[in-house]
Amino acid sequence: MMETAARLLRLLTLLQTHRQWSGTELAGRLGVSSRTIRRDVDRLRELGYSVHAVAGASGYRLGSGSDLPPLLLDEEEAVAVAVGLRTAAGGTVTGIEESSVRALAKLEQVLPSRLRHRVHALQSMTVPMIAGGPAVDPDTLTAIAAACRDHETLRFDYRTHDGVHSRRQAEPYRLVATGRRWYLIAYDTERADWRTFRLDRLSLRTPNGPRFVPREPPADDLAGYASHTISSAPYRYQGRFTVHASAATVAERISPTNGTIEPIDERTCTLVCGSNSLDELALWVALIGAPFTAHDPPELAERMRALAVRLTDAAAPAHPSP
Repeated sequence: MMETAARLLRLLTLLQTHRQWSGTELAGRLGVSSRTIRRDVDRLRELGYSVHAVAGASGYRLGSGSDLPPLLLDEEEAVAVAVGLRTAAGGTVTGIEESSVRALAKLEQVLPSRLRHRVHALQSMTVPMIAGGPAVDPDTLTAIAAACRDHETLRFDYRTHDGVHSRRQAEPYRLVATGRRWYLIAYDTERADWRTFRLDRLSLRTPNGPRFVPREPPADDLAGYASHTISSAPYRYQGRFTVHASAATVAERISPTNGTIEPIDERTCTLVCGSNSLDELALWVALIGAPFTAHDPPELAERMRALAVRLTDAAAPAHPSP
């Protein structure tokens, strides 16, 4: 039989699935009697969790409370939360750095010594690389996430990459985080098409618009879809290359916002990326450091030959000194 604390944690995990559980189901899952389940439910209530008994069904479900009750975390969860708070203290979401530090201080006060050592070891051996890019207001982030969850139309002002301002209305579907920036995948109702919006260029208007019935998403792989729309769709030229290196190797050298990678076999992959300059497109792929073949756009091949001549001439002076 589980020890009491571990059993309470497992019981709470089951109740947090937001479904109704019968006492018999819970007892079977935890390997205890229905009487023990009733006692454990009473303990959770004493800790501040709102556990509702469903009348006439001998069932239980977890309700939302007005106060934040004590948390029951296992060791791996506690370390994950502590590391996440340290990351948030210097992350890409503005305004939560100070609150993350306060929350981390409270958590470390109750961490066992061995777990504090694990967290501190990871922190001391990690060198943060600050991206320096634009950050997203946390209120905007949570408001958009709630609209995605509740299927509410968003109204907002938007600034494109070339500085054009417009007023938009869209049905939000999912948020995408790249590590440096946040994006929103949404259906633009006025343009009747799916769009990807950078959140740091977006200013919400309130209130939200009407509720909507979710549409079929633009792709099964939303991460790949976002990568394609961010890295190539906005640009004048869309390049397609065969890179003679594994997809994993190429992925280590470019970010998802710079290109889309699809493996061909263990030693080659397809790279799709965009640019407003053919020279920039050719040089950027060349700097990946692996042999490659250019397929699109058609005019890129001739531009690459001219660029090769220019670079060769620059490397070999016409009149070398004796």
